[in-house]
Amino acid sequence: MIGAVVLAAGEGSRFGGPKQLAELDGRPLLDHVLAAVAAVPAVERFVLVLGARADEIRARVDLHGAEVVVADEWAEGQAASLRAGLAALDDVDGALILLGDQPGITPPAIEAVLAHFDGSRPLRAVYGGAPGHPVVLPRALLPAALKLRGNEGARELLEASGARRIEVGHLCEPADVDTPADLDSLTLRFFRARGPKKAHG
Repeated sequence: MIGAVVLAAGEGSRFGGPKQLAELDGRPLLDHVLAAVAAVPAVERFVLVLGARADEIRARVDLHGAEVVVADEWAEGQAASLRAGLAALDDVDGALILLGDQPGITPPAIEAVLAHFDGSRPLRAVYGGAPGHPVVLPRALLPAALKLRGNEGARELLEASGARRIEVGHLCEPADVDTPADLDSLTLRFFRARGPKKAHG
């Protein structure tokens, strides 16, 4: 069984507000990520971790079937959100971890990573060789992940466990959004990828 955790608990201090609700192509950033995860048949459990302004975000974003978990200690850093999400997944063979501010993630990219999961070795998506998300943690690593603290993600845990790196840069737009400038840049790339609209008349 594969369970997915989308981390979206931060307050968006660098963005200047709740970036989860900032719009890309007419939809909240977080909506793009949740829709991509919901479209992957292999995902049997689906948890969204919120923290800052949780009620507002829950009310304004299509959850696409995700179970919402509020990380009360979200201000501690990413580790608190990860712990909350993994605890909610309960008994799974693998935990798929994604970021709520990576709206260009696609079902094919997620599926390409999951295709290599054998139940024992962790996986990490890479984009042009640069590490990113999603990552997959096997059941054996979940107890260690639940002990992470502060702003410590799973990077060191993945490296120490010999995570297999899966190149998926050709399958999605990997950028995450930290600032308004990041969103402007990503918006421009989205429109370029669509190509020019045909004129009617």
